[in-house]
Amino acid sequence: MKEVSIVCLDLAKRVFQVHAAASDGRVVLRRKLSRGQLVTFFAELPKCTVAMEACATAHYWAREIGKLGHDVRLIPPAYVKPFVKRQKNDAADAEAIVEAATRPSMRFVVPKSESQQACSMLFRTRDLFVRQRTQLINALRAHLAEHGIIAPQGIANLALLAKIIEDHEAGLELIVVETGRLYLDQIDALSSRIASLEKALRSEAKRS
Repeated sequence: MKEVSIVCLDLAKRVFQVHAAASDGRVVLRRKLSRGQLVTFFAELPKCTVAMEACATAHYWAREIGKLGHDVRLIPPAYVKPFVKRQKNDAADAEAIVEAATRPSMRFVVPKSESQQACSMLFRTRDLFVRQRTQLINALRAHLAEHGIIAPQGIANLALLAKIIEDHEAGLELIVVETGRLYLDQIDALSSRIASLEKALRSEAKRS
């Protein structure tokens, strides 16, 4: 294994494809490893370049493998695709990553720290909750429209929706009123969580 110059790792949830090559491009090793075998494999490997696609789990593995002294390089998936020479599978993907990583002009992605990934999770969670809240508001408006009530769009008009639901003169069936309240409770809960996430994001921004 001393002749290994670069190792490509095709990431997965349980089984990982490893493709190792020498400095002259010769294939030295092709192997499948379980998740539990991965760190041990790289710990026993002489220091070399390790390349992988910059997917969701790549940053974690980049940190773990980097701790062992290897030079880890993450490649945007779009830059790997042109190097896939045959039918797409784990082995072909691994070989393509080696090809891409050895190109002098290749652009690499800097691995994220744990703190950066944590902030990213905060941001994406807030974005998800905002979309869920919008879906709930739109669904409630659509249900009310079926009963002849047209309400304006947007979170700013939520109070108006609540007023309409509780207005006895609107003549809504009791089940419509009670279901509408469920929507409003869910929207209110999401708004509280969104506010908490935004506060956490502001705190992280100040610390950085």
